[in-house]
Amino acid sequence: MKLCIRGRKLQTRATLSVAVALAGVFSVHAQEAPELAPRALPVAAGPNDIARFLAGMPVRAESPLAPLTRDPAWQEHAAFFEKEFSKLNLRQLQKLHAWEETYLPEAMQPIPVAFYMFSGPDFLYVDQFFPRASVYVLCGKEGMGPPPDPLRIANLSGALGNLENAMKSSLETTYFITKDMKIDLQQQNLNGVLPILYAFIARADKSISNVTFGSLNSAGTFQESAPGKKGGSIPGVRIRYTDNQSGDSQTMYYFITDISDGGIKATPGFLKFCQRFGIASSFLKSSSYLMFENGFATIRNFILDHSNRIVQDDSGIPLAYFDPNRWSLHLFGVYLGPIELFKQHYQPRLQELFAQSNPPPIEFGFGYRWNWKEANLMVATRK
Repeated sequence: MKLCIRGRKLQTRATLSVAVALAGVFSVHAQEAPELAPRALPVAAGPNDIARFLAGMPVRAESPLAPLTRDPAWQEHAAFFEKEFSKLNLRQLQKLHAWEETYLPEAMQPIPVAFYMFSGPDFLYVDQFFPRASVYVLCGKEGMGPPPDPLRIANLSGALGNLENAMKSSLETTYFITKDMKIDLQQQNLNGVLPILYAFIARADKSISNVTFGSLNSAGTFQESAPGKKGGSIPGVRIRYTDNQSGDSQTMYYFITDISDGGIKATPGFLKFCQRFGIASSFLKSSSYLMFENGFATIRNFILDHSNRIVQDDSGIPLAYFDPNRWSLHLFGVYLGPIELFKQHYQPRLQELFAQSNPPPIEFGFGYRWNWKEANLMVATRK
């Protein structure tokens, strides 16, 4: 069963019988039979099969990963993700789409590029808000980890458990907890952002066609290189995929980079790369109120100068930086101020605007206010 949501699908299934039917006739258990360890298999799996496997979705019958879908560890993992993504659809995404159809229909049209600064691996929400961008540019300080290869995982249950733990906070709230994504340098434990990006892409009903590792040089040029090989100063990955429903070809970049003022000054390639795309739609969520600080003026100004639309919660760009002569602001939900951890970034003027404008409600959690009754959202449109 596929649960279709207003032109966008997060793949779900009623049972695991399809996966079992597609599986081969044997199961590989490295611990029980060391001489048949998965690392000895000669045929590598492609990135789309790997993404579907990590997402708990059936793979092709001829895939090298098909036998592993008979492993109880994978079947338990698939059942876990099936349950979590089904709850996410009902609790969040269906309501998000209904809101967007009414209040932000232009975001559902094709756009050239979407910037998501401070994103970490949260491809899920930028794809939901801007589903038809040709290019997505994400960045964070979280490392990618090694390219995931289930055929080389000795402890499949432990590795899939790591992935579930890393994604759990995002699926249950709306944001990642950085410590849950802490990179373990051991090989193939499914930590880092890459397995999470793979899983989100597969669950968004997209088929990965190509994954290219590389880095940005100081001029902002993406240069291909082997995973883990030292290239430019800003490592990253380019993932090309097709949206299975629309047939659109799309590209996502993720870069590991420091976008504080000092980080940009030391490694300017990331913003030079972004500049090449011109004006974009920008998305900001759960960004730790960093752009309230003096040390993040460069990225704050870049977003304001290179965006025609900004969708954010109150942790993004402070209200004071939106020039009313240049921006139209539309507020949604309620403003209760920041959560306790960031209470110093309370915005009295934003509270006044919410009180004066009686904004329409939102029925989905957003940012740190994952309880929809407490959530706020702002859409800034360039005049």
